[in-house]
Amino acid sequence: MSTQINSLAGQPVTAAQRIDVSKLVDAYYSQQPDPGVSAQRVAFGTSGHRGSSFDVSFNEAHVLAISQAICLYRERQGINGPLFIGIDTHALSAPAFESTLEVLAANNVDVMIAESGEYTPTPAVSHAILVYNRGRTVGLADGIVVTPSHNPPNSGGFKYNPPNGGPAETSITHWVEAKANALLDTDLKGVRRVPFDKAYRAATTHEYDYLNTYVADLGNVVDLDAIRASGLRLGVDPMGGAGVHYWARIAEYYRLNLTVINDQVDSTFDFMSLDWDGRIRMDPSSGYAMRRLINVKDQYDIAFACDTDHDRHGIVTPNAGLLPANHYLAVAIDYLFQHRPQWSQHAAVGKTVVSSALIDRVTTRLGRELYEVPVGFKWFVDGLCDGALGFGGEESAGASFSCIDGRVWTTDKDGIAPALLSAEITAVSGRDPGDYYLDLVRDLGEPVADRVEASATAEQKRKLASLSPQQLKATQLSGEKIERVLDHAPGNDAPIGGIKVIAASGWFAARPSGTEDIYKIYAESFRDAEHLRRIVDEAQAMVDDVLVV
Repeated sequence: MSTQINSLAGQPVTAAQRIDVSKLVDAYYSQQPDPGVSAQRVAFGTSGHRGSSFDVSFNEAHVLAISQAICLYRERQGINGPLFIGIDTHALSAPAFESTLEVLAANNVDVMIAESGEYTPTPAVSHAILVYNRGRTVGLADGIVVTPSHNPPNSGGFKYNPPNGGPAETSITHWVEAKANALLDTDLKGVRRVPFDKAYRAATTHEYDYLNTYVADLGNVVDLDAIRASGLRLGVDPMGGAGVHYWARIAEYYRLNLTVINDQVDSTFDFMSLDWDGRIRMDPSSGYAMRRLINVKDQYDIAFACDTDHDRHGIVTPNAGLLPANHYLAVAIDYLFQHRPQWSQHAAVGKTVVSSALIDRVTTRLGRELYEVPVGFKWFVDGLCDGALGFGGEESAGASFSCIDGRVWTTDKDGIAPALLSAEITAVSGRDPGDYYLDLVRDLGEPVADRVEASATAEQKRKLASLSPQQLKATQLSGEKIERVLDHAPGNDAPIGGIKVIAASGWFAARPSGTEDIYKIYAESFRDAEHLRRIVDEAQAMVDDVLVV
């Protein structure tokens, strides 16, 4: 089992990969989902509802139904403050925003839209919700982000953030999903809507300066004075995403030596290099998608990038190139908990079950508690809100952490703050994150890791998601005694939707994909690549053994 790398990976976009934006948008309005087809119904994953208008999985009917369902949820919960809404630069985001505003205005929801139609990163929406709700117990705000994150240009996405500012928890998304599908079943009867021009001019529609509000507060989460004093040469690639205009403002406001290497916005994203599978994907953790920034790494002391909605980060150094996400998470945790004296001594480190065990070792050495949760940033929200967590991060290059004084910063993933933190680490420690990582693994051991995929039927995925430790017959993993088999996360005892097997020198986790007919195996070894290969092979054999139908 291995992930097949396309021969075009890392190459410029060809005509065959370039989407026809006008046809994509036409399909958004013209194609009507069939509620009897499961793939055409509303389905909330870990980051909201996603799909493509070409596949009839993200169309106007979906957006209208979800928007009305959110209005009904707000009424049910007594949420009557403003709703902060942001969009990214995907082609489907603008028409979806218009559809959403038509419903929100018809439901008399006070909506905070970006000034001058500016794109809005996910963290800027989370930040705005938290700033508004600070000190309030009634009239609370919530938010919507129209984004499919780093996914290909033909994708659309829609997620809801309740008053805690983070991704909605499962109980909320299940309710909204069910209500939205009920509306689809009745041909949208019950959806309130007014024309967009009327919605835009409505007394309930207000402009909000997301950009400057977020930028002006950044100095409270990252030591930008230290970065400025260092004179470090910084480079950033916004990847044509929602933060494209934020970086120049950050450089100007904090007087940083920061160069935006590409400020182009084009919803075809044809300025990208192709990802591992030959598709366009704005993933800052992929060396193929990040080829442009990696090629100019020697021009900067440190460089970084963010995905389309700027909730993921990628860090590039002259010597290490693109740091694997898990490597940088370990570095950030080690640095932050030694350079934030105002943080509570009880603040814990949050990680997902498929993140590196190096984080466990770093956390133990720091004398901090580890809070290990299932995949999904929603599991960190409460801890980030009340300060129980100083840091929450996941293996897919998503993270957020507390302000310098310990206050909450964002409760959704923030790609901008971790990116700038890499410059702070370099300025304050005298080592860029790549060199810092080498020091870490010299002391704590160096892991090698891999993630591979294999096909699985719907029934096999169901079996894997409900797999219990008792069903595994193996007692050893690559010659070592299996110490623990988990089907619930140690931090919050929530089901991980799969299995994690741990031995002294390595581990693997197996989970079904929520959107594709595959399962994923995450594996890590603290020995060498050969040991890792044996772990992956044995993991596949163990999983296949229980998936036989």
